[in-house]
Amino acid sequence: MEVKIGVQNASRELTVETDESTDAIEKLVTEAIGSGGVLVLTDHKGQRTVVPADKLAYVHIGRSVAGQVGFRS
Repeated sequence: MEVKIGVQNASRELTVETDESTDAIEKLVTEAIGSGGVLVLTDHKGQRTVVPADKLAYVHIGRSVAGQVGFRS
């Protein structure tokens, strides 16, 4: 699953490839915002990305498209 995170006052978004489900990621984001804590996502290599919930601008959860080759018809 590909997660794109917009951070306030940052010119680039963060992109994390994770094995978590869409529902699990949504729950983590909701809990982080609700508690005022941090959002912690672990990618498929085991690396963690930590973002303060009050700095989140947006979180886009979608399927990964890396590795696809060719044209869509």
